[in-house]
Amino acid sequence: MADFIYVALAGGVGGAKMAHGLAQVLQPEQLAVVVNTADDFTHLGLRISPDLDTVCYTLAGEADASRGWGRKNETWNVFNRIKQLGMPDWFQLGDADLATHLFRTASLEQGKPLSQVTRDLCRMMGVALQVLPMSDDLIQTHIFTSEGELGFQEYFVHRKCNPEVKAIKFVGIESSQPAPGVLEAIRAADAVIFCPSNPWVSIDPILSVPGIKKAIEGKFVLAVSPIIGSETVKGPAAKMFAEMGIPASALAVAEHFGNILTCLMIDKQDEVLQEKINTLGIQTYSSDILMRDEADRGRLAMEIIEYIKGWESAIQ
Repeated sequence: MADFIYVALAGGVGGAKMAHGLAQVLQPEQLAVVVNTADDFTHLGLRISPDLDTVCYTLAGEADASRGWGRKNETWNVFNRIKQLGMPDWFQLGDADLATHLFRTASLEQGKPLSQVTRDLCRMMGVALQVLPMSDDLIQTHIFTSEGELGFQEYFVHRKCNPEVKAIKFVGIESSQPAPGVLEAIRAADAVIFCPSNPWVSIDPILSVPGIKKAIEGKFVLAVSPIIGSETVKGPAAKMFAEMGIPASALAVAEHFGNILTCLMIDKQDEVLQEKINTLGIQTYSSDILMRDEADRGRLAMEIIEYIKGWESAIQ
């Protein structure tokens, strides 16, 4: 497989799991992971990058598998004291996780770009492959809801995704630029993989950074559906589809991404949708796409790689 290069677009727990699966079956030089940073925000004076941290902790084997976020074997001394002092406690910060945010905040204040800070953190965690923030510029997802305009973490964590979603905006996206290495990685790639991340708030922000979608166009693009049946394994993607007036399904994912996709990988229980997806000009491949454990991640990643290599061989 050394002759193939891949770029994965990732956000959230599903994206982190898929990136980890790909890292199991590829060499570090074969894979770059471009991560959504529109979830980033400042909390208690600290710059927090939830998706970057989830991806990096997972790749490093340091993620808390039971929660799906944060670090394993975490302690909560600082957070408990924060609560005692009456400070905002809706966003949980473990002690070791807090050190990551302190390091990032101090580095950014010293003038280092987010991409450099991410490289430094990956090196210290022993993550060998390229993990790239989508941009060094500050971009923030705002959710327009039935209860007003909310920052993403306010909507997602504090309000537990309860307000009805009306629209989504990526503030600062128009003037942003891809982080160093992002366009180069995409141009060098034989295929681009959209991880099973929320299309609305994980993949769309990456594609909306000027230059990224254009660089991807014409590539072999395989997306793994984040929706099985009419539900998401984790997160509000299905709820967002429904509130936007779109029945949640793998078909809805295909229609959302449109002709940028070459193939959509769907779960076996959604095979009934294959014909409709194919009429969009998008190939389908069905499998068991639920990643229950690390072995599942590696199995699914291997299926993706073998499918892409088989397709490339067939057209040559």
